[in-house]
Amino acid sequence: MTTAFPALGTTAELVVTDPARLDQAAALLRAELAAIDTACSRFRVDSEISRLHQAAGKQVRVGPLLAEALEVALRAARLTGGLVDPTVGAAVRDLGYDRDFALVAAERDAAAGAPPPAAAGVLGAAGMAGGEPAPGWHRILFDPGQRLVVLPRGVHLDLGATAKALAADRAARRIHAAAGCGTLVNLGGDLRAAGAPPAGGWQIALADDHAEAVARPDTSVALTRAGALATSGTTRRRWRRGGRTVHHIVDPRTGDVPAPRWRTVTVAAKSTVDANTASTAAVVLGAGAPDWLRGRHLPARLVGIGGDVVTTPGWPAS
Repeated sequence: MTTAFPALGTTAELVVTDPARLDQAAALLRAELAAIDTACSRFRVDSEISRLHQAAGKQVRVGPLLAEALEVALRAARLTGGLVDPTVGAAVRDLGYDRDFALVAAERDAAAGAPPPAAAGVLGAAGMAGGEPAPGWHRILFDPGQRLVVLPRGVHLDLGATAKALAADRAARRIHAAAGCGTLVNLGGDLRAAGAPPAGGWQIALADDHAEAVARPDTSVALTRAGALATSGTTRRRWRRGGRTVHHIVDPRTGDVPAPRWRTVTVAAKSTVDANTASTAAVVLGAGAPDWLRGRHLPARLVGIGGDVVTTPGWPAS
């Protein structure tokens, strides 16, 4: 049984193998997403992360959920050598992503009369005036045991690369533990499966372009056990800024969108956080992404701007 509803600026989808548990599971998912939003949303003035920004330069004890989200974000930065960095908040804001994406998209569509053109029109960091490099995750002072944080003045956090994935991980585990049935949580392409899957596995449809399902034999995959998939892309969360098309993924090294190489990158991993960390880093890396993923033994499917498809070892053959 399946249900879906808007949350965290995307669509939350939930599938359970026991129809009798759907209402219970949906309530647990809604509660988890509400908690993540209250802790981590940079668009809410009453969120905990907004209060942390207001207290920049001071030591602050944060709540358990924001502490977990910060620990996850800093781990992602460390494991990727800063390719995924939570201190890109100011850069993302300056590119125009300064409110819920539904509002950004509404303004975009009203101005253009239609969604922006194909992904090939996205300009990347190699060919345009950009922003400034992110301040750097290493500047954040954080004691996870005591949940104490000192955020330097002028540093603005954006946990978008990891908080939604963390929500998928937490929700799937919580629902499976409470309902005792197979569970699949999908938060806008961040998927986590927990418990026993249905016969044949969880059937996941992959779209080369989030806006258009491409009829290819390799655009679906089956998850036959607990695990995660995450897709990062440059074709859905896009808008016009300063006469060019930009998107929501920022290269921390430049403070701008990365040079265009991939439309979407999908990665399989044990957790959604790990999958999304890798898929985001791959988009930032560009041409070097396949080798980077191979070196970390991560199965992945990368779709280029021109439609070329590259897979890494472990990705199911079509």
